[in-house]
Amino acid sequence: MVLSAALTAKTQQLCLGLEHGAADLLELVTPTTAELLLWWFGEEQTTTRGGLNFHQGQKQAILNAIVAHEVLGSATLQQLYQAVAPDALLAGTRLAEVSAPKHAHPKYCFKMATGTGKTWVLQALLIWQLLNKTAALEAGVDDARFTRHFMVVAPGLIVYERLLDAFCGKLVENGNGSRDFSRSDLAQFADLFIPEAYRERVFAFVRGNVCAKQEIGLKATGNGMIAITNWHLLAEGDVADEVGVVEALGAPLEPHQVVGQVLPLMPGRATGNSLDLLDRRYARGNVLEYLAGLPELMVFNDEAHHIHDLRREGETTEVEWQKSLSRIAAPKGRRFVQVDFSATPYNDVGTGKNKKKVYFPHIVTDFDLKSAMRAGLVKSLLLDRRKEIGALPLEFKAERDEAGNPTLSEGQRVMLRAGLAKLRKLEKDFASVDPSRHPKMLVVCEDTTVSPLVAQFLREQEGLGDDEVMTIDSGRKAELGEKDWAPVRERLFDVDRHATPRVIVSVLMLREGFDVNNICVIVPLRSSQAQILLEQTIGRGLRLMWRGQDFEDIKRENRERINAGQEPASLIDVLSIVEHPAFQSFYDDLINEGLAGTSGDGSDGTSAVGDVVATELREGYQAFDFGIPFILQEADEFREHAAVDVAELPAFTAMSADGLRGLLGKGDTFVSQDLQSATLFGDYRVNGAVMNVGGYNDYLSRLTRRISQALSEPLPKGNKIATHLAKPYLQVHTADLTGWLDDYIWTQLFGQAFNPIEDENWRLLLLQPVVDHITQVFAVALLESEQQQVTGQTEVHARQLSEVPRLMLREAHSMAVSKCIYTRQGWPARNGGLEKAFIHWAQADAQVAAFCKISETRHPFARLRYVKDDGLPAFYSPDFLVRTEHAIYLAETKAAQQVSHPNVQRKLKAALAWCERINALAPEHRQGLPWHYVLLSEPVLLEWQAKGAHLAELLDYARLRPLAQASLQQSLL
Repeated sequence: MVLSAALTAKTQQLCLGLEHGAADLLELVTPTTAELLLWWFGEEQTTTRGGLNFHQGQKQAILNAIVAHEVLGSATLQQLYQAVAPDALLAGTRLAEVSAPKHAHPKYCFKMATGTGKTWVLQALLIWQLLNKTAALEAGVDDARFTRHFMVVAPGLIVYERLLDAFCGKLVENGNGSRDFSRSDLAQFADLFIPEAYRERVFAFVRGNVCAKQEIGLKATGNGMIAITNWHLLAEGDVADEVGVVEALGAPLEPHQVVGQVLPLMPGRATGNSLDLLDRRYARGNVLEYLAGLPELMVFNDEAHHIHDLRREGETTEVEWQKSLSRIAAPKGRRFVQVDFSATPYNDVGTGKNKKKVYFPHIVTDFDLKSAMRAGLVKSLLLDRRKEIGALPLEFKAERDEAGNPTLSEGQRVMLRAGLAKLRKLEKDFASVDPSRHPKMLVVCEDTTVSPLVAQFLREQEGLGDDEVMTIDSGRKAELGEKDWAPVRERLFDVDRHATPRVIVSVLMLREGFDVNNICVIVPLRSSQAQILLEQTIGRGLRLMWRGQDFEDIKRENRERINAGQEPASLIDVLSIVEHPAFQSFYDDLINEGLAGTSGDGSDGTSAVGDVVATELREGYQAFDFGIPFILQEADEFREHAAVDVAELPAFTAMSADGLRGLLGKGDTFVSQDLQSATLFGDYRVNGAVMNVGGYNDYLSRLTRRISQALSEPLPKGNKIATHLAKPYLQVHTADLTGWLDDYIWTQLFGQAFNPIEDENWRLLLLQPVVDHITQVFAVALLESEQQQVTGQTEVHARQLSEVPRLMLREAHSMAVSKCIYTRQGWPARNGGLEKAFIHWAQADAQVAAFCKISETRHPFARLRYVKDDGLPAFYSPDFLVRTEHAIYLAETKAAQQVSHPNVQRKLKAALAWCERINALAPEHRQGLPWHYVLLSEPVLLEWQAKGAHLAELLDYARLRPLAQASLQQSLL
């Protein structure tokens, strides 16, 4: 897979700094692609979405595709090799292989392990193409790299139905075939896939342009198409190859040949002259012609290992599916793009020791099963081996009598009993932790004649009920018919949520697309030597069953123990495979790389859930509960101003009006100045009676604004706001203020009547001492007349920690407690020593009335918002809530080197502000106690504990106190 390695290296170089928006790649792609990349992978968005993001394997696949197709713009597979891995063309027959006609267009294969989200990558690439083509068309550009025509090809019915669910949503019960788009992947995970500005546009395109297989070429779509079909439609629509036939002209024709020549379409025996059937059969022949006639097309092949060459007797022939794709691609050139997805994109070549894998030449990304296991994205593997010592040799193939009728061999019966024993153990142990988890067993038979025997054996000899065993094979749908198949299909795909069926028996129908999470035991009765079938079979059980942070510790320990060659400590997210001797080499490869473990008789007595225990609410938990206040609505506060009594306002007494008037004189004085020597001479006066009534009104307006500004508290420049500026801007009734100013000037300003318009008296009002006096007098009067009133009341709702009735803990990393709502409290298996010390101290301190460790995943409401040092919003949860006689504390424990981290300090300020806000509430809304935030460093906590101090004393000593306010300082003077 040299192409994948070279392209990945080039892509990673171009994507350095992508999370921060500084990658070279962003300059090489279209603005639409750059926007999508920042939405999918930018740190700001990924942080905001939390856990809803592409994992590393999906991210690399998407980026490799964009670099190969949009940046490098390779029109053929050979050009892609020349751009990133030219030396590989010189090895063996690679050059001849990649220059074949079937590779004469852009062609990419994504090797991604089962259960790692291939469908999400497919949908992301479709959105990338759709939005870019739409933007290009709006700009009047015909960009051949992008398209609005897509076809998604599935290998069989199961995958086909899953793809319809992903794009169109689940079937509506009794909805006559209609689907609920809100339950589609695109709608449910729109926050991940689509930027908000494009969301409705993408939704409209998908809802109006998806064509099921019977609608291709018949449904009217709007400038684009998403055709979803299975490969059978393409293969059957192709023209069969001519074969050599000896024609006997004199021989009579068979009756059906005569009818076939007269009637090109004949009705079926079951449905008579059904026009729907005739229409579908006629349209099927035209599907290829319709697809070949499209100007451009991107084909997504899900489970693309079905497209491969058949090698017989040294000759290579193409399967019908690939022939159909080549026929569709022929007239389009680079406007035909083929994107293949497969967990097993290879052919098995040779036999015995000479057997090897030949990978497809167009693989552009490799995220294999081993990488997925190491990342914890799929279940770990465990082989259940039969001890050979003291045991009889067994036959693992079905036995057949002289007439060819099969019966189960003793070896197959042993494997089934072993699988059923493991299933019963899992059911019992899982129920003790979470009764809603229902593990399942999958039995893969060698052919359809054996699967009924397996179901009969499980019912008659192992005591399973009819509803506990479900048989699914390729003939099941034809046997039931479309109407009866629908409820069977819904039951099959919804097995995770129901206790029955417990066992699913299949041949090959469920080897792909059967995407359920609760398959925990696989019994592979099929003895095929094809490794690709074994990998597909195992893939059915790889999807994670136990998700969430509660089980991450024990799952990580399982992976570490398996890697060290030890048995896992539990079977949580472990897939047990009852070993089949035919697959020994595959198992050995996984075991040697530390990716699969083994179990024997010694594991029967251990619990399937390891030391995971469910801690419940204790009896009388109400006495230890914490109610976290949430302010839903604040009380409304508003200000009113009483009328200012102008007669009571002090006059301007520094100088009388006549004195001011004598100093000023009349008119404006002009002074002549020599330009060279700046000598002043020749003063003269000009009549200055320019203010009239309109001018006086303008003066009042300006004075009103001046006083309003004196009372305002504007936001300062810069990015910091003083804590005492509680009101950014104060507004008063300006019309009333203007009236009061006018009355004051005419009657009170100079202690006697004063006409500002008469005899240039307005000049006195412009003097700075007079203006300052008026402003000061009215500012004081307005503040004294201000009255604050509160309407309504603050609405507060308390969220109780007891809303979460149980927690999952590790017995080895928890302890029984008596002052908590739960019976046990736990700490992390790694680096949890500080939390452990805190729990022991809180339990032993008589001054601590109640405490509880907050679970970030189970108590999502117990979190505070803060702004990180990079300016992005984030949430965090304190470690503990502690109640004493005098207060409730939000306690955060940190190692000494972490206390000074900028984000820790920002959390500190956010928590302090939250506590201040809560303490302003009435006591009944905060459990009658003040709330405080405490940041404890490890050395301080251990020092106080070693000296025998009370934890309550340390909390009261170390609680953060708000900074002294200016108002408090003034009251001390």
